[in-house]
Amino acid sequence: MHFISEELEDYVAKHSENEPELLVRLNKETHQKVLQPRMLSGHFQGRVLSMLSKIIRPTNILEIGTYTGYAALCLAEGLPENGTLDTIDIKEELVDFQRKYFGQSPWANQIQAHLGDALDIIPTLNKKFDLVFIDADKENYINYFEMIVPLMNKGGIILSDNVLWSGKVLEEVNPNDKSTQILLEYNKIIKEDPRVETVLLPIRDGLTVSRVL
Repeated sequence: MHFISEELEDYVAKHSENEPELLVRLNKETHQKVLQPRMLSGHFQGRVLSMLSKIIRPTNILEIGTYTGYAALCLAEGLPENGTLDTIDIKEELVDFQRKYFGQSPWANQIQAHLGDALDIIPTLNKKFDLVFIDADKENYINYFEMIVPLMNKGGIILSDNVLWSGKVLEEVNPNDKSTQILLEYNKIIKEDPRVETVLLPIRDGLTVSRVL
């Protein structure tokens, strides 16, 4: 769903920072070779992620849901020299694709990709995080949030993607539509949780910014 016209979206992108060349290639190859390319963050949202990371200057970043690595590379742009980014995905078929583009980036030695279930992997990382990006299976958003909050440094930022879910959050929910049901509950939880302050941005498919108090 386009929440603003495609012409206006195009204008917004053209008047934001340019997409780095490495990400242009990654974007193109994702659309050529990988299923569900709309899952890619893309130019405008990618520049938003990059800008937020540069403002935060996180020492440790966690990404849940790597896909082809586009968002990870955007978030890595804000890392200091001693910073790390851990990114987790369950799809083994994407590992080589991710490794190819991570290896070509300036952050090749700072990005650690993990294959498996995030709920199993996160407790083994033994880190406190300054920035987390949740962009994986919607059914586990609440579980991810509850696991992550205690691992955040004070003032850390949790970004949650796809929280508008193509506008389905405003529609009558199909009883079999678990993802929408969970997202509706998730949006309510992070708005009311006293441990965070939250603003929902109508960027692309909805991006929530939650600051840990």
